[in-house]
Amino acid sequence: MALPLRLAPSLLAADFAHLGDAISAVEAAGGDLLIHVDVMDGSFVPNISFGLPVAEAARRVTALPLDTHLMVVHPERHIETFAAAGVTGLTVHVETCPHLHRVVQQIREAGVRPAVALNPATPAVMVEEILPFVDMVLVMTVNPGYGGQKFMPEMLDKVRRVRDMADARGLAIDIQVDGGVDARTAPLLVSAGANVLVAGTSIFHAPGGPRAGIEAIRQACLAV
Repeated sequence: MALPLRLAPSLLAADFAHLGDAISAVEAAGGDLLIHVDVMDGSFVPNISFGLPVAEAARRVTALPLDTHLMVVHPERHIETFAAAGVTGLTVHVETCPHLHRVVQQIREAGVRPAVALNPATPAVMVEEILPFVDMVLVMTVNPGYGGQKFMPEMLDKVRRVRDMADARGLAIDIQVDGGVDARTAPLLVSAGANVLVAGTSIFHAPGGPRAGIEAIRQACLAV
């Protein structure tokens, strides 16, 4: 099922000394954008990034949707506070939620779009039963925890399988990918069925700035 392409610049790669300026530079590119907020706890993933204050600060400077990825243990403890901060979507990992349906319901009841994420080694079938209850599935195309990693081409088949499962059920859900997304890999991912592309380094560290990075990915995907 073809869905509109959306780009989600990841704040993990932005200059934190000038976060507002970085978000403004992304907004200047226009189009159907999300701001991707990677929250890491140093436990579920080996890195610590940032948390609620950054989400709150981002909300103060932009009206763009805040797509918040909780790479944390016990994500259910943080849903209400992030919802109150004004995030638009919350993504939790299958690997951290033994009661996944309950957590997804909690997100929905908080007035936020629920999504679930799969680490590279987690099989696609792990989201099969939750698909009717979420708005998006995130397929990690690197092992989570650090920005700037190399894209794992083996994940293209997983993207196809998740899209096929959604299509077979008539579900118009977004398939998001995160990790190593740039002008070279983006068309491959879109061809496999992804329609929400998270990109950090290739946008915020683009030679011509964030706007040039966004336009390079968009142009690369036009032929798909």
